[in-house]
Amino acid sequence: MVALDIDGTIVDFDGKMTDRMRETIHRVVEAGVEVVLATGRSLLGTRHVIDELGLSHGWAVSSNGAITTRLDASLPDGYEISDTVMFDPEPALRVLRDELPEAFIAVEDVGRGHLVTAPFPPGELTGPIRVVDFEELCATPATRVAIRSPQHSRDDFAAAVERIGLQGVSYAVGWASWLDINPLGVSKASALEPVRTRLGVAPERTVAAGDGTNDLEMLSWAHLSASMGQGPAAVHAAADLRLDSIDNDGLIPLLEALID
Repeated sequence: MVALDIDGTIVDFDGKMTDRMRETIHRVVEAGVEVVLATGRSLLGTRHVIDELGLSHGWAVSSNGAITTRLDASLPDGYEISDTVMFDPEPALRVLRDELPEAFIAVEDVGRGHLVTAPFPPGELTGPIRVVDFEELCATPATRVAIRSPQHSRDDFAAAVERIGLQGVSYAVGWASWLDINPLGVSKASALEPVRTRLGVAPERTVAAGDGTNDLEMLSWAHLSASMGQGPAAVHAAADLRLDSIDNDGLIPLLEALID
């Protein structure tokens, strides 16, 4: 079983996947390896990559572990949601608004798009958006909340999040001034472990690759883990292997080694 992050691992930061990456993943699937996409993306954002890869069976983890789907081409939508974990975002949203009043906020509307306080920069959210007021967002049960503050550098944004000291949730700062908030205890690893048991894969036959701090639990979960070359030091420290960067399709040698 191979758990793969999406952004920065199989697609670049413009959302592009190379033909070689696509072909290599096809070869891995055809060899009988269970490939499970495990991403911070929303369900719709995950589905876009599943469709690009042409995956017709298996499992996928979205929203940093809050949503697990079973892929089945015989189903009307090609998948079904098997597990969803929700939380009350209000306490976190209120302290974040006090510290970052100009930040954009998005709550995933599962399978449909996002509810937002204001439009995010182009291309950063998948699917339709609906602008709502802050109070409506606070009252909406969530799988994942995204906070984006384009006017901050990543370091300044991370420092602001650290000052807040969010309680009762899981969270990770992303590649830019971006924060993902999920239910407490939810991670890619917490969703991947039930998938592993459903598939009957032994723990020592698990592999994972990623590049972000939201991959840390997943890398610790896998028997063999790999960090992408452009990832931060904390991610490299958590992994067994350090690969080349996404710009050079650094994941491919690892995938090829699994089937050679």
